Amino acid sequence: MPALPQPLHIIDWQGLAQRYDSTVYDFNATGDYWPLVWWDRTARNFDQPVIGLYTAMGDARQGPDNHKGMFHESLATMGGVLGATLVGIDKSNQDGLNYVGMLKNYFNRETGWNIMMNNTAPEVALLGGGYGRDWWYDVYPNVLFYAIYDKYPQEPDFEKLAKTIADQFYKADSILDGNYDWTFFDYGAMKPMKNWICAQQDAAAGHAWVLYAAYRKFGDEKYLKGALRALGALEKQAENRFYEILMPFGAYAAARMNAEEAQDFEVSKFLEWTFDGTSVCRAGWGVVLGQWNGFDISGIVGSTVDHGGYGFLMNTFDTAWPLVAMVRYDQSHATAIGKWMLNAANAARLFYPEYIPEEHQTIPQLASATKGVIGYEGLVKHSTFERYAHIPSPVVQGDGPNWVPGKNPDVSQFSVYGSAHVGIFGSIIHSTDVAGILQLDLLATDFFRGAAYPSYLYYNPYDEAKEVSLDLPVEAGRTDLYDAVQGRFIARGVAGGSRVNLPGGGSAVIICVPSGARISQEQNKLLADGVVIDYHFRNQRGN
Repeated sequence: MPALPQPLHIIDWQGLAQRYDSTVYDFNATGDYWPLVWWDRTARNFDQPVIGLYTAMGDARQGPDNHKGMFHESLATMGGVLGATLVGIDKSNQDGLNYVGMLKNYFNRETGWNIMMNNTAPEVALLGGGYGRDWWYDVYPNVLFYAIYDKYPQEPDFEKLAKTIADQFYKADSILDGNYDWTFFDYGAMKPMKNWICAQQDAAAGHAWVLYAAYRKFGDEKYLKGALRALGALEKQAENRFYEILMPFGAYAAARMNAEEAQDFEVSKFLEWTFDGTSVCRAGWGVVLGQWNGFDISGIVGSTVDHGGYGFLMNTFDTAWPLVAMVRYDQSHATAIGKWMLNAANAARLFYPEYIPEEHQTIPQLASATKGVIGYEGLVKHSTFERYAHIPSPVVQGDGPNWVPGKNPDVSQFSVYGSAHVGIFGSIIHSTDVAGILQLDLLATDFFRGAAYPSYLYYNPYDEAKEVSLDLPVEAGRTDLYDAVQGRFIARGVAGGSRVNLPGGGSAVIICVPSGARISQEQNKLLADGVVIDYHFRNQRGN
């Protein structure tokens, strides 16, 4: 990837996430294809009405007048709740509605699977959206739910549901016993299954992350045992088995369990499998590289080979969640992740009509329908559709443009569900006073963590050293700045702001430690007033 992508334009991701929430969750929104929310009163699994959110704009399969309004995907609604929460919006009490509590209806107790799924009932499976046949669709809603649970621990029924999910995943992992060579798992019958889809061994990463989160939350040793066994099964794979979104959670789980549980997982292996596009199941799945027609697009996540490269908005957002949080537990990858995040933060803007020239869009004439908050689903080097073959690279398009019959059959190329996850970027990415140097919040998506001080990753894409301003949290008071990359304190007693020197092409992991905190060491851990500030401190003489 380029050290400094061009043209460089880092948008206000936090502001975009906040606008997405206020615009999309407006029941009174007017305009073609609006509003994007509706009420589903079928009361599947729990006796309460819930809101549906379109998968794509104008999706003819969905809405209040289609299929009793019951077809909506948890990838959209959970993504919207999590994304908004991460940028400071309380979705448990927003205009008198509890969008958090509504998510319970995706817990499929009526089917006996007793996990969160992408839909509320199997009747909608034939409409699309995955249901009990494609493993990542069954595992990932539980990953999303656990992140939301961490933010809303007092939500009624959530603790019970979280324990049940962890128990189901533990039972499944026990039955699999290290063999994840299956297409999916029937969590009702408790048996692994195969169909026409290739085996998705990286489901083990999803199992491992949820089980480890459950262990951190509830303290039950069986969950730790399951997490270790699941991740061990994935690590033993001879080849890359990255399928959709779960592999980077393997890297995060590995780094955390190495740091917190004294394990020795190969974090680099999971990172390589996430990035390098060598999956034997889904050929080429990884992180896309390149400069297409003058646009650096490196960093987007999807297929590295399909039509020259095909990245997806949701996948790009969601990969940042585990990989940025991972750096807190393994700073040896700080520069690599910082460099990737700069590229991803820059390229991801191109999914949005406002930030890519009209001649690269499949439906620029419909861009105003997005109200500036909905992006295209995909960014591809050469369009996958013959009717768009004339559009110069790069091309923004959707993956299912035939979903909407009638006047504007292509409007569903605008991805409501992918755009819902924008809060992940919004909570992590902040600009600094030096163009191209970002402040990345390492705690924003580090769920079920222990006590921690404000922690940030800075990457310098320039050949020469750069000095950057740090805006420190006001509540931090006087602060000593510890750089986990250098393994030493670099400033003492600062308040409000400071400046840090970053080496050319290097990075810093800055921990804001209260001034005067008592520094101690436990094996390789360095602590300040009992809070770990460095999990890999190896200077036995202290600091």
